[in-house]
Amino acid sequence: MEGTIKCAANYVPLTPISFLERSAIVYRDRLSVVYGDVRYTWAQTRDRCVRLASALVQLGISRGDVVAALAPNIPAMYELHFGVPMARAVLCTVNIRLDSALVAVLLRHSEAKIFFVDFQFLKIAHEALEMLSKTGTKFPKLVLIRECDQQVSINSKTISTSTNYGSLLGMGKPDFEIRWPEDEWEPISLNYTSGTTSSPKGVVYSHRGAYLNSLADVLFNEMGSMPVYLWTVPMFHCNGWCMTWAVAAQGGTNVCLRNVTAKGIFGSITQYKVTHMGGAPTVLNMMINAPSSDQALVPWKVLVMTGGAPPPPQVLFKMEELGFMVIHAYGLTETYGPATVCTWKPEWNSLPRETQAKIKARQGLHHVGMEEIDVKDPITMKSVPTDAKTMGEVMFRGNTVMNGYLKNIRETKDAFKGGWYRTGDLGVRHPDGYIELRDRSKDIIISGGENVSSIEVESVLFSHPAVLEAAVVGKPDNYWGETPCAFVKLKDGCNASAEELIKYCRDNLPHFMAPRDVIFQDLPKTATGKTQKFALRQKAKALGSISRKSKSKL
Repeated sequence: MEGTIKCAANYVPLTPISFLERSAIVYRDRLSVVYGDVRYTWAQTRDRCVRLASALVQLGISRGDVVAALAPNIPAMYELHFGVPMARAVLCTVNIRLDSALVAVLLRHSEAKIFFVDFQFLKIAHEALEMLSKTGTKFPKLVLIRECDQQVSINSKTISTSTNYGSLLGMGKPDFEIRWPEDEWEPISLNYTSGTTSSPKGVVYSHRGAYLNSLADVLFNEMGSMPVYLWTVPMFHCNGWCMTWAVAAQGGTNVCLRNVTAKGIFGSITQYKVTHMGGAPTVLNMMINAPSSDQALVPWKVLVMTGGAPPPPQVLFKMEELGFMVIHAYGLTETYGPATVCTWKPEWNSLPRETQAKIKARQGLHHVGMEEIDVKDPITMKSVPTDAKTMGEVMFRGNTVMNGYLKNIRETKDAFKGGWYRTGDLGVRHPDGYIELRDRSKDIIISGGENVSSIEVESVLFSHPAVLEAAVVGKPDNYWGETPCAFVKLKDGCNASAEELIKYCRDNLPHFMAPRDVIFQDLPKTATGKTQKFALRQKAKALGSISRKSKSKL
């Protein structure tokens, strides 16, 4: 338009780094990080992050270089989320539950130049670097993160040149000039998918997407100024669902937990007056099933963002009884974590509790940072009717969708085919527009030509008083093609037979949806609490098909 000009006065690339810069002034003397005896203010956190960025540059880190980290929710991990991008590098946070072989794969694929490792995971890091050295791959310089003055012995030629985190910060200059992105689409982080259905892929986040998703987090988590956030979501997962940056935007306090236990959660909530936290339904399940001696009634409302799977009604009810308000979000690594929220409406407060729980279990609609969500026929790309019955693939488009998969242009193009990000999740759309997931496309069970939603069967199993966890997959069947196979973990002190659970499902579901097999075991999980169904499918397949010589009673 005539008379306008785009210049430095009215255009600055969006980046979460600006959140820290502002909070270091506005909330200068307010607590930023709490961890055991450690207490940092926002001014101190900013100083430490600047020194970290300076030290990285001194070590040769330049624009676009990958800096990897293998650490739990500790102050150093939080500081890396700002210090690395301040050096214009890309942060790659590695899942702490991976074995050394997979860590080596990720280090090789990402071409990380520096590898920050918490002392607790030094053995895994050492083995991973040894593997890299044997393949002739140039391995990254290791920086060891210690607890206070802890002594850690390193008996390895491979990592003998390592330094420690404290010394590295000492190298840094407090007056280092932050290296801001010239283009907001530049990468800020690299996150590997959790591998629930396949091998991990490297998802590239931009400064712009991280900025927008962080602000969306603030809004739908109803975060006012100076919230107190308890770190129960792993910072390595989607950068803590982008809450690492969101808390900084509001000058909040980050309460760090090395290990997530029910006792630690309730103790931290009461000690630090926690206002917000997050976690997969498995974390909520752990909290409500903890011994009463580890629990505590919270006299104020603590807002909990959950996602990863629809929270069962019983979990929601018990969390509310303990004093928590649960917000259900949904997203994927490719959408910077949370991309939708089941925004609650006042008129639903008068509905029966069971009905409220079913509504709250929906995935809802896209948050303000995402442009659009839809449920489409993946072939015709037409939107499905809003009848809560017709299934289609959930798709996104917007600024909080990943840049793409690192070094995998084919997968990137497939994911964006048709101008939408294809999630691989199957869902329906309700008349009010809200989305509800029915299954992963790979998890849907087709039995005798009928579609069986594993989520629906799991929800019924969860409602049984003896069931702690449940996962349902398809088991190959010579007659039906597939039949539902349930893997169940019972609550401590509770008993239930396979026959009892099968009958319970038949009493509450169409018979063809009820599992034919129930196996009792611990469920394999990703580090974010998602059940690894591909592992369960392999186990179900190994059980073989039961030959049917007579007419089925289904």
